[in-house]
Amino acid sequence: MRKGFFTMQRRHFLQGTATTALVAPLAAPSIARAQAKPIKVALGWINNVEYAGVWMGLENGYFKEEGLDVKTLPGGPNAPPPPVTVASGGAEIGYGNWLPYLDALARGNDFVLLAGTFPVSPLGILSLPAKPILKAADIVGKKILVQGPNERTAIDATLALNNLPKQWEGVPAGFSPEPLLAKAGDGYTAFGTNQAVTLEVKMNMVRGKDFFFTSFDSMGYKFYTNLVFVKRDYLAANRATVVGFLKGVTRGWIEDLKDPAVAARLCVTKYGKDLGLDLKQQTRQNELQYAMLKSPTKPDLPLLSLDKDAIEGPMMAAAKASGRENLPSVDKLCDFTVMQEVHAALKKS
Repeated sequence: MRKGFFTMQRRHFLQGTATTALVAPLAAPSIARAQAKPIKVALGWINNVEYAGVWMGLENGYFKEEGLDVKTLPGGPNAPPPPVTVASGGAEIGYGNWLPYLDALARGNDFVLLAGTFPVSPLGILSLPAKPILKAADIVGKKILVQGPNERTAIDATLALNNLPKQWEGVPAGFSPEPLLAKAGDGYTAFGTNQAVTLEVKMNMVRGKDFFFTSFDSMGYKFYTNLVFVKRDYLAANRATVVGFLKGVTRGWIEDLKDPAVAARLCVTKYGKDLGLDLKQQTRQNELQYAMLKSPTKPDLPLLSLDKDAIEGPMMAAAKASGRENLPSVDKLCDFTVMQEVHAALKKS
């Protein structure tokens, strides 16, 4: 989930007097803010609707109910990666993706994964009817427009997982699919919830007819996106804070599922108001995200919960196919009990 076609997408205690009763109603919000625990959250991308649960949590006061004063730090091409921000103490909680997270661990960071937003990654390849890319074998011999090194890795790993030769030509590209439309390549690495939506919304193109989107997930390269992680020692010392944050986010996503337009409008008019986001595109993106919030193999798994089987199986296979070795055990990578605690608390509330 990345930026759209034409967008670019980061206290006074009142002493008791005879007049306290008169001023207390006005002072209460300030006191509440003073008592709230500040927490910074490093996002992996710009303030768009892929973080709908966060925006709904902020807007509806779910974090305040947990005693938290949440501040988000937007990501993007000019922002440091969340693992760097969290490692340096610039944020307590980070949002990251699978391979960069593993790389951060390999560099000696003692992080722990707590939750995963999307069990199905929206990353894939856009192509046109003249040279459709519908399966992994179709990549071989093609010229692919790629946004960056992570996308190159995704292509190579997908070919490796399918026992196919790594024979393809990569051409650097930005965040817009315009070069594909200009036929500068046979395919373009993109997000099914973003650039593909932009072709629908901005260009009035029909998915499956005027263009094709094939996800890497459908080609066997599977991984969570927007994983939530913290330092292990921070979790040990601040577990209630972490649980409270994730409880607020989970409630935010539950509320978001009622209407995709609400969080989209919040992004366009408030949390991402300076980014030039398109309401129709953000609404459609949010709508498409709904299916990606659920594990296709374990649809009853509670929202944001990590699936140990998926991590031990296809996600580790994807990491190995990308050339990563000496990978830590899943039990060292993850703490599954935090989201269990979150959902147990939500059931009681």
